[in-house]
Amino acid sequence: MADKTHLGIRMDRELHDKIQYVSGAEGRSMSGQILYLIQKCVRDYEKENGTIDLTEE
Repeated sequence: MADKTHLGIRMDRELHDKIQYVSGAEGRSMSGQILYLIQKCVRDYEKENGTIDLTEE
């Protein structure tokens, strides 16, 4: 099993409801939608800036 960590975020109700709507429309849970968006952000960053090397930290 992959090593996982927990992330809690706060957001206003309107944003919450809109993300919930989009996640339902795309067939994902709200957590799944947020994880998908975070992964997309990292992929896009690495595509533009190169692979993130975590061993440098």
